[in-house]
Amino acid sequence: QVQVVESGGGSVQSGGSLRLACTASGQTYGRSSMAWFRQAPGNEREAVAAIDTDDGSTTYADAAKGRFTITRDNAKNILYLQMNSLKPEDTAMYYCAAGGGTTGWGPATDVTEYYYWGQGTQVTVSV
Repeated sequence: QVQVVESGGGSVQSGGSLRLACTASGQTYGRSSMAWFRQAPGNEREAVAAIDTDDGSTTYADAAKGRFTITRDNAKNILYLQMNSLKPEDTAMYYCAAGGGTTGWGPATDVTEYYYWGQGTQVTVSV
């Protein structure tokens, strides 16, 4: 069983930065993608950024491009999401997901492609 734990959420003012971290312990048996998703109240869970841990390829949601960066420290087995220039609309619960598949275009971004999920960490951005 893979256990996923996020950390690093909090409250910041608009324009600020936060870095989220995620550890995933256990084997995912070839399902090499990891991702950050977010869900605001009343909204569906949406992908923010994903990475294929085998080849390092990444993909970002349009709302995240240019502001967020997903990286993985393979030595420490930690996934990060660096979030800069935060906006109030980034306010949401952020979830780390592991055990995702890959597509012909890179790591998966569909919720149904991920087998393992953390409990989430809250990010709140105030004006």
